[in-house]
Amino acid sequence: MAQAPRFRKDADAVAVPQVADDSADGSAADSGVKHPVDETLPPLKMFTSGLQHVAAMYAGVVAPPMIVGPAVGLSATETAFLMGASLFTAGLATLLQTLGFWKIGAKLPFVNGVSFAGVTPMIAIGKGEGDNAIPIIFGAIIVAGVLGFFAAPYFGKLVRFFPPVVTGTVITLIGVSLLPVAFNWSQGGNSTATDYGSMKNIAMAAATLAIVLLMRKFLRGFLQQISILLGLVVGTLIALPLGMTNFDAVRNADLIGFPTPFHFGAPQFQVAAIISMCIVMLVCMTESTADILALGKIVGRPADAKTIEGGLRADTLGSALSPLFNGFMCSAFAQNIGLVAMTKVRSRFVVAAGGGILILLGLCPIAASVIGVVPLPVLGGAGIVLFGSVAASGIQTLAGAAMEKGENALIVAASLGIGLIPIAAPGFYHAFPEDLLVVLDSGISTGCVVAILLNLAFNHLGARKGSASAAPDPVLVH
Repeated sequence: MAQAPRFRKDADAVAVPQVADDSADGSAADSGVKHPVDETLPPLKMFTSGLQHVAAMYAGVVAPPMIVGPAVGLSATETAFLMGASLFTAGLATLLQTLGFWKIGAKLPFVNGVSFAGVTPMIAIGKGEGDNAIPIIFGAIIVAGVLGFFAAPYFGKLVRFFPPVVTGTVITLIGVSLLPVAFNWSQGGNSTATDYGSMKNIAMAAATLAIVLLMRKFLRGFLQQISILLGLVVGTLIALPLGMTNFDAVRNADLIGFPTPFHFGAPQFQVAAIISMCIVMLVCMTESTADILALGKIVGRPADAKTIEGGLRADTLGSALSPLFNGFMCSAFAQNIGLVAMTKVRSRFVVAAGGGILILLGLCPIAASVIGVVPLPVLGGAGIVLFGSVAASGIQTLAGAAMEKGENALIVAASLGIGLIPIAAPGFYHAFPEDLLVVLDSGISTGCVVAILLNLAFNHLGARKGSASAAPDPVLVH
């Protein structure tokens, strides 16, 4: 296990946590004790905990292809194929992230899946392209993934610009930005449906939320750790007699199916599409950097530049390979950070098991459709707890961000305010160019950029020696 953090004190700085490197003296290896991140659990616990991660992010993986497919003219069958391929490629990307090889992978309990950031640009790219829509989208993703892979080392060096005042703000924004997704699910997920926002849907979400909270309160041990999964099962069982579940997908699904490479044709490369997806890749890398830092803090293994670099390489390589199997751009799933924080199960091998389950779901359409039986209001009720846990982790980080020092409170205030614009006023940037909306409509990205720039302005550039603002923010020491 990693040694307890040591604290180095500078003359004009607050205490800086310094995480010992076990590999330097071999003490951890000699004792045979592993960090909780590297522990393996009993098979049953490994499977059920991994399945819980899959259940938490399943809707997020299949939603982008469900939206993009019909928008670019795909049939229902082709869209279903795209959904299975997205599950398969999410599993591959998750294994890259958790197990890793060479300098690829953060080797933290990270789930990777299809990024929502690319949905709007992909629809814009595919409109009017007919049968060429998906090949053009895939070609742009491949180029963006390869370029991102080579840019990863530079992003890895940005860790010194993510002190607690920045990371706390971004983690809070991640949780708050995800909550509207849970609210949408709680209302039914489809705003055009006649029962969208009905009392029945919201009551189902509220019942699931109550079930999860009661299980967390009264269950102990392993059952408490999988309370989210149990809540989803119980919520679905309650929804059965109420007619809120739909088994059509199960009846129509094949038992075995493989995402045939380049099923929609060979990738095509258009400059405008490539530029658009490169912007999306930069957004994803920015958000993933914040996610890696957040998860590193939660699991007790602070992320350094090497970890971030490996994590971003896994993200970008997974994105570059996804189109081969008809998948979209991959990035870390923030909702699963909340699950790790809530369950306290920190093993990366648990999430790797979840990656294996995703691959199996991608190869077995009927199995994937079974998880799809869970009604969206049930997912919404559980999502409130998951996403709220992420926001709570951010607030906890801000509590140790020396808010009384210099202009840190102002940095948080401005960053949160700007980051909340897309959530509080979704049409705020409607007059801006579409390419800019890729960044501006992501509160996480805008809040992150503003927090970094303000931290640089107030705590680094031109700060007076000996003043409060001149003292460096706490940074990870490697």
